[in-house]
Amino acid sequence: MGDARTYGGWRRRHGIGLLGMDTTATFTALGAAMLLVVVAAVTPGTLVFLLPPIAVAAGLGLLRIGGIPAGRLLLAKARWRWAMWRGHNRYRAGVIIDHPRAFQLPGVLAPLTLLSVEDGYGGRYGVVWDRRTGLLTATLRVVPTSTWLADRSDADTWVASWGGWLAALGHQPAIRWVTVTVDTAPEPGSTLADTIGRAVVASAPEPARQIMDQLVRAAPSAAADVDTRVSITFDPKASSARPKDLFEAVAELGRTLDGLASRLGNCGVSVLGRATAAEIAGTVRTAFDPHARGEINRLLAGAGAADVLTWGDAGPVAATEHTDRYEHDGGTSVSWAWHEPPRQNVRSDVLARLVAPGPFPKRVTLQYRALPAAAASRVLQQEVNAAAFRAQFRRRTGRDETARDSWDAARARQAATEEAMGAGVCLVSMYATVTVTHPDELRRAAAHVEASADSAKIRLRRMWGSQAAGFATTLPCGICPPELSRRLIH
Repeated sequence: MGDARTYGGWRRRHGIGLLGMDTTATFTALGAAMLLVVVAAVTPGTLVFLLPPIAVAAGLGLLRIGGIPAGRLLLAKARWRWAMWRGHNRYRAGVIIDHPRAFQLPGVLAPLTLLSVEDGYGGRYGVVWDRRTGLLTATLRVVPTSTWLADRSDADTWVASWGGWLAALGHQPAIRWVTVTVDTAPEPGSTLADTIGRAVVASAPEPARQIMDQLVRAAPSAAADVDTRVSITFDPKASSARPKDLFEAVAELGRTLDGLASRLGNCGVSVLGRATAAEIAGTVRTAFDPHARGEINRLLAGAGAADVLTWGDAGPVAATEHTDRYEHDGGTSVSWAWHEPPRQNVRSDVLARLVAPGPFPKRVTLQYRALPAAAASRVLQQEVNAAAFRAQFRRRTGRDETARDSWDAARARQAATEEAMGAGVCLVSMYATVTVTHPDELRRAAAHVEASADSAKIRLRRMWGSQAAGFATTLPCGICPPELSRRLIH
């Protein structure tokens, strides 16, 4: 029996940070230390007033709770309290309004709107347009091939093709990020019932009709609704075509999607096509109201879905964000973010347990932000230099190198070597959201997701105070939490 092929190569991004601090905090601490030295040399008496605030600041920066500086946690809690006091964690939609398109979605989804555009082949597809930033997000619907039913050589080829597909993103600066989501839920039963109802004729024998009725009643307990999608977020301002308006930007996005979809077929998935505006609206609506899944599936399967499901139907009537959960129409959701990747090489089916259907509606999202090919080598060299700086600092201070420090430095050098040989570099993040229809089931659903993540050798951290953003990230709307954080800082 041959050895199983394993994969790895990920590492947490580090700067020139000391004592667990990032680059900015490190230079701030060094500047404060130099200030103390200068003040002590010029006016020693001033140290009586400077030492207490500097000691407090150092304690808030060095003391960590769950790997996060205490100062950052206090700031986040203060901002959360301020937002709650102003009512920013609650959303109520108008039921009676003058214009049918006056609805807005809550939170980070508010600036988004949905466009239905032509694909150039006689069909139409949906594009989510961020009116604040100008970003456009289109979604490809795919069906993955199970690695359990494929030869090992085929799985290796798919993984290599997927790595090449991601590496090619570094040569397309207009593509800001790619979001891969596996959406699973227990089958509501309406899809099977509708299919059998259309297939059974009135003249069928009564025993046969009874057997089909029993199948309809029993199958939903074992069946699952699975939807896999790849959402591409496009920045027209970074495109080499320099589109002048929204019409030209959408046309450029369509041409980009053609090339991406054709190469995606070599990665072990079958591309069903681009998601229509009605399908995107239905996905968002189903996420907010899990009870509507059967009705939404029925509408999408029928004719005229584009006229029935619009962006105004996608949002909730009410939503309330709490620190540990997100309450919305007909359900309560909990979201997690990727805290730490596996510390060892893994097999190609490592995420099988996490993305597999379970007893609750669940969405697992992987988000890839490819570094531009011109900047990837520079960034990786900075990572290698930072690892060397930390090693030199440990030697000068007489500290021994830990096994984790040695592993991290080796990974940094390995990444730089692989990039020099043509590999791409991506910033990878993962998000997971589970939804229950009754609050009493929330604890069991959360435990189920966390246990599945442990089996995948992944550590998830609940997104305390950012539940609405985590919920929105797993939707085909082009939401990227790191980009939101950077936008808030600036």
